Amino acid sequence: MDVRQLIESTLSGMGYELVDMQATPRGGMQLFIDRLDHSSGGVTIDDCVKVSNHLSNLFLVENVSYERLEVSSPGLDRLLNKPTDFERFAGKKIKVKLRVAVENHKKVVGYLQGLKDDVLTVTVDGKDWNLPMQQVDKVRLEPDF
Repeated sequence: MDVRQLIESTLSGMGYELVDMQATPRGGMQLFIDRLDHSSGGVTIDDCVKVSNHLSNLFLVENVSYERLEVSSPGLDRLLNKPTDFERFAGKKIKVKLRVAVENHKKVVGYLQGLKDDVLTVTVDGKDWNLPMQQVDKVRLEPDF
């Protein structure tokens, strides 16, 4: 059984999406969720409790082994990893961490233009950078304060 697929299908039925999933030390699971209906605001503590309780019961029924389950909102510096994320957040400020330096930069901060044919386009200081996704390690929203 693919636990990630089980979680994603369960969350979508509840009105949420799985943003990221990480293993924690000693058998823990950390989940970052967001609402599918983005017009109704961000994830609340009540949302996290609801999802945590539901998944705990599901894991018991499905015999999923885990020590600890943490459910959180994706935060202001949300990870972008699905094609729909790059559409939804087009025009927003992002931070891109690269696997290999491009023009002597391992981190790039700019405005997301989009993702097409596995190439990420970011505008940095008025110049478009086209970054192949195989060179990209992580993309996160960059909060503007």
